[in-house]
Amino acid sequence: MILVGLTGGIGSGKSTVSSLLEDKGAVIIDADAIVREVQLPGSPVLAKLAEKFGAEVLASDGSLDRQAVANIVFTDPDALKVLNAIVHPAVGLEMNRRMIEQRTTNNVVILDIPLLTENPREGLQGKIVVDVPVEVQVERLTKFRGFDEADARARIGRQATREQRLETADFVLDNAGDLAALEPQIEKLWEWLKSLPQLPPDYEPVTPIPNAGPKTPDTKS
Repeated sequence: MILVGLTGGIGSGKSTVSSLLEDKGAVIIDADAIVREVQLPGSPVLAKLAEKFGAEVLASDGSLDRQAVANIVFTDPDALKVLNAIVHPAVGLEMNRRMIEQRTTNNVVILDIPLLTENPREGLQGKIVVDVPVEVQVERLTKFRGFDEADARARIGRQATREQRLETADFVLDNAGDLAALEPQIEKLWEWLKSLPQLPPDYEPVTPIPNAGPKTPDTKS
């Protein structure tokens, strides 16, 4: 397999890029989707979250109330560490399992990880960064996702900076424009991805240590 990371700040349009790459034939391993899966009702992760944070993080149907969790950890770094210590190991194991399933194939495997800059992963053959100016992020978050401007800027500020992401990028997608501007870049990206060498079939994924990368005040997705 060819194994490459994909990242970008909140509001960058990373999910759109992931979808376009999937259309090209890439296998997407989506960290956010896996987070939701490991937190489903009846899961050990959900039980631990309820034990640590209380029943108020559970919705009436027994599922995780993500907004309630966000309200707890957004301004409490210690609570955030507890959350990450519960969730990250389970997510890492599932991501590794999916990579191992792919390691004897010729597929392009994309690790879609919002915090890849904050938590670098060893063994990748490249890192794709979806880049947009901060003001574009703010505009998208307020216009399309219902954030007020202060909340949007706070969430952006809790992630790695634009400069930090670009410092370690191997391929940069400028997604400040529309889909028509993005699609030709996807074509070039796909050619680059297909040119990368295959990893050995006995490749062993390494789970990153949370928060091992660049430090910024209040870092969080």
